[in-house]
Amino acid sequence: MEKLIENHIYTGTVEGYSSEGLGIVRLDGAVVFVPRTVRGEEIDLRITKVMKTCAAGEIVKIKKPSPERMKPECPYFGRCGGCDFQHMSYTEELRAKRQRVQDTLTRLGGTDLQVEEILGAKDPAHYRNKSQYPVGAGGAIGFFQARSHQVVPIDRCLIQSEVSDKTAKAVGDWMKKYKISAYDERTGKGLIRHIYVRVNKKGESLCCVIANGKQLPREPELAAFVQAAAPRTVGVVLNTNTKKGNVILGDKYRTIWGQDFLMDTLCGLQFKLSVPSFYQVNRNQAEVLYGKALEFAGLTGEETVLDLYCGTGTITLCLAKQAKRAIGAEIVPPAIEDARENAARNGIENAEFFCGDAADIAAKLEAEGLRPDVITVDPPRKGLAPEVIASVAGMGPKRVVYVSCDPATLGRDVKIFRDLGYQPVRACAVDMFPGTRHVETVALMERMQL
Repeated sequence: MEKLIENHIYTGTVEGYSSEGLGIVRLDGAVVFVPRTVRGEEIDLRITKVMKTCAAGEIVKIKKPSPERMKPECPYFGRCGGCDFQHMSYTEELRAKRQRVQDTLTRLGGTDLQVEEILGAKDPAHYRNKSQYPVGAGGAIGFFQARSHQVVPIDRCLIQSEVSDKTAKAVGDWMKKYKISAYDERTGKGLIRHIYVRVNKKGESLCCVIANGKQLPREPELAAFVQAAAPRTVGVVLNTNTKKGNVILGDKYRTIWGQDFLMDTLCGLQFKLSVPSFYQVNRNQAEVLYGKALEFAGLTGEETVLDLYCGTGTITLCLAKQAKRAIGAEIVPPAIEDARENAARNGIENAEFFCGDAADIAAKLEAEGLRPDVITVDPPRKGLAPEVIASVAGMGPKRVVYVSCDPATLGRDVKIFRDLGYQPVRACAVDMFPGTRHVETVALMERMQL
């Protein structure tokens, strides 16, 4: 690393991508991460920072551009931290994501399992059905700049629903007209923190305003502004969050107008979604993802299935349609309430739900002698705690279907499962988040025969 000097210009070729979507250039054996580059490009780059094991760089000149390079359609790309791959073709983005999953399964998972395919989105634009817009201290509404809490004002986002953008703008117009203050996280003063919008397949929407207080001035006018901008709004909700920190939602909700939930259809089932309920942000790709999870589960109608981190019961209820008995577990109480309602609404009687920490519930069910044939897990980005993996393996299912939103923690957990007698046999990547570096994976592990 001594050979690389900050602010010096070097020439190199982009070999691939990091887990954050940065281009990788090797100079004298040292790895340099360069944003907004495409594999195969020859570039002049300036070293911006030298670290112990790597360096950061920026493009000075693209000497030989890749045929996969595209002009970003988004005018905010490079300032807003939301997207990573607007500068390349969708084909190249999918290739990069599949390779990321493959690399982590090989390197961290210690397996030679090949990723079968990556299932891309038919339409990679305007796919997000949940949008969360931070409100800057000056009333700017948009998204955070990369690695900062500086809000980049945005009128139109290429991955958010157009209804969400119109709703956020309406709240901003209401703030301006009635001089409603924005929250300042440095001082803890001001009122409006975030604008949250959920949209369903039919184009109906639910608006939630997150505020540093229990009341808003001019609440009827807020509802009127939102309805004028998005006539298919079903409700406007106030969420109170008076705590300092980065957590978006507080614990208390109050309906200003209309209803506090939204209905949506997924995999032929009706789901009730309250504001805090977990629900995949790309419903079309969620159907693809769950379809693959069901395929890997290999159900015949005779199985007992346990679904950990079940959210509002989406995967559990899909499994229940093809299983004898389905059990879902989730730590968020409103999500479990929604899940039970969703089961009743869809006439599914062979599904039951427990509220609690996944590790505690898995241990409890294991202690009670539950022996599911299949266990599915869909954990948050941090993956599974070792005690959850131990309890899952302790129940001895024939198959474990792991739905992952972070290839790194999936790779780590696959290795632990293998040490406990579960061999990874299939893996498929699903692009739930076009334009961003994030990728979902479905992995199947089977109990090894002793």
